[in-house]
Amino acid sequence: MVDLSTEYLGLKLKNPIVPSSSPLSKDVNSAIALEDAGASAIIMHSLFEEKINYENEHLERFFHQQSIGHGEAEDFHPVPEDYQSYQEKHLEQLSKLKSQLDIPVIASLNGTTPGGWIEYGSALEEAGADALELNVYYLAADPLEDSQQVETRYIELLQSLNSHVSIPITMKLSPHFSALIPFTQQLQKNGAKGIALFNRFYQPDINLDTLQIESKLELSSSQESLLRIRWTAILFDYLDCSIAITGGMHNHEDVLKALLAGADVTHMCSALLQNGPSQIETVLQNLKQWLEEHEYESIQQLKGSSSRQHAIDPAAYERSNYINVLDSYTSPDGVLR
Repeated sequence: MVDLSTEYLGLKLKNPIVPSSSPLSKDVNSAIALEDAGASAIIMHSLFEEKINYENEHLERFFHQQSIGHGEAEDFHPVPEDYQSYQEKHLEQLSKLKSQLDIPVIASLNGTTPGGWIEYGSALEEAGADALELNVYYLAADPLEDSQQVETRYIELLQSLNSHVSIPITMKLSPHFSALIPFTQQLQKNGAKGIALFNRFYQPDINLDTLQIESKLELSSSQESLLRIRWTAILFDYLDCSIAITGGMHNHEDVLKALLAGADVTHMCSALLQNGPSQIETVLQNLKQWLEEHEYESIQQLKGSSSRQHAIDPAAYERSNYINVLDSYTSPDGVLR
């Protein structure tokens, strides 16, 4: 019997398939379906600091309008007694997931300011989260902010929150850091129990008819996993913290490549939105079959065996591979060479 168990953020998981933050965790029944299909843990949909601030600003304006003008207007727009804020609803949903699921629930916090991270991270821990994923969805577009300042922002956020919560913290990163090895080592040094590679920045589009900037949601493909697999294979040799790959995990082949590179878990989202929770069961069945056919006894035996340090051709992860790929390309038949 192949042992599919793994460890992530100090949590003992029955397999490496962890549904990532998505609308599927907004409904308890959907979350239960993910667990029944074999999910070993679940990452809850993100709590956004901006949405909390937006709601607070509107409520403040609402109360301010009641406090001016005629005294009899104070009851004109009363707030219902059963009104629940966005944050309260999110925390209540987290508590429901914890009460209904047997697998760990990892909270996801998407914030921008140190104060917000501390307050909301502490609230998520109190609501029962087993771990916390920090999603610093930050686009460095300020010309006055250099790369060191950008990295310092991440490290200071981690330090602040790590001093206020006791649950393990993982950092969800973008692929745009100029020196990822020393940066992730600094995150580990400052208390990060894991990193997730990589955040998918949803790209805006330009409507050529209206010239308006439009938001577009594009689901991932397996091709996107290759950047994440490559960096996992490089970082595996330099880090002791957990590594998760998020983005491009669609089938058992993607998962196997991630594990061979050194990932502890793989986060799955687009494949579940496209195919439903049963995709997890399919991936696990095929994963187990492949391991048995190749005489592996466990995930642990497999993990990291194709990292840069252990690869048959370590240079394939580096620049030399770029030259080889270009030299190996041939044009299709009928195309002028």
